[in-house]
Amino acid sequence: MIDPPIDNAIEKAGTRFGLVVLAARRAREINAYFNQLGEGFGSYVPPQVHSLSRKPLSIALEEIDEDKVVVHIEDE
Repeated sequence: MIDPPIDNAIEKAGTRFGLVVLAARRAREINAYFNQLGEGFGSYVPPQVHSLSRKPLSIALEEIDEDKVVVHIEDE
């Protein structure tokens, strides 16, 4: 079983495509944060949840599930 459930994350992101884009962007930010550790102060936000997972995508999905990362749609 996948934790957190994907259905909950899809509801929070709006659509499956929106979830993929949101999780991928956040996972890249988390990966960049871990890569820049030790170089001083960085410009990336650290993970917002305490996770047992070491994979950036899993951490990103946990953040989405706990409403630490939300979708913001701008009007054109």
